Amino acid sequence: MNNQITNPKVEVPTGITCNDKDYLNSLLSCLKELSKNYVMAMTEASNECLYEKYKQVFLSLIALQREAYELMFRKGWYALEKADSQKISQKLQMLTQEYQDLNA
Repeated sequence: MNNQITNPKVEVPTGITCNDKDYLNSLLSCLKELSKNYVMAMTEASNECLYEKYKQVFLSLIALQREAYELMFRKGWYALEKADSQKISQKLQMLTQEYQDLNA
């Protein structure tokens, strides 16, 4: 049974030079790291105006991150693993219990 969700892979040149897949992978990694840094900056912002500026940039970054991910997925360069329905049910049950414990 195939346990991955993916699109047909677009072949790229191999060798020592960077190809489109390499560039997109690098871009996605950078955007993920920048997003983490902006979350930290928002939590440490000294005033509301600064917080709002950081938030605007953060929202733009995560939109770009999503675009890069979706492009990689469409080209078959990013695969997802199918989750077993039993594992999903177990996780839901665990999180539901934790939520109920927090609200008790």
